[in-house]
Amino acid sequence: MTKADLIDEVSGLVELTRKDSEVVVETIFDSIVRSLRAGDKIEIRGFGSFRTRQRKPRVGRNPKTGDRVDVPAKKIPFFKPSKELKDLVNGESNSPAPAASSPAM
Repeated sequence: MTKADLIDEVSGLVELTRKDSEVVVETIFDSIVRSLRAGDKIEIRGFGSFRTRQRKPRVGRNPKTGDRVDVPAKKIPFFKPSKELKDLVNGESNSPAPAASSPAM
């Protein structure tokens, strides 16, 4: 799914114009990026959490020439899916299994 597909989906579900839906989607993405840049953690219950992780500086290699390259420390965005999302993706249900009805005697 692309961002345009997501905008179309929002537009159809909540009966907004495509332009209004685009503003909603862009605002959500911008808010996530601003929070991550500020070092905050974003937690969306039932979906997952976004945060940044710090990578240490390291020495890498240029794959073409084999030369050593210093790679600086940096922050990377990290997403951890919730258990509910993992279960939904795998087709598992969190609801208890329906009880077998026994005939009354």
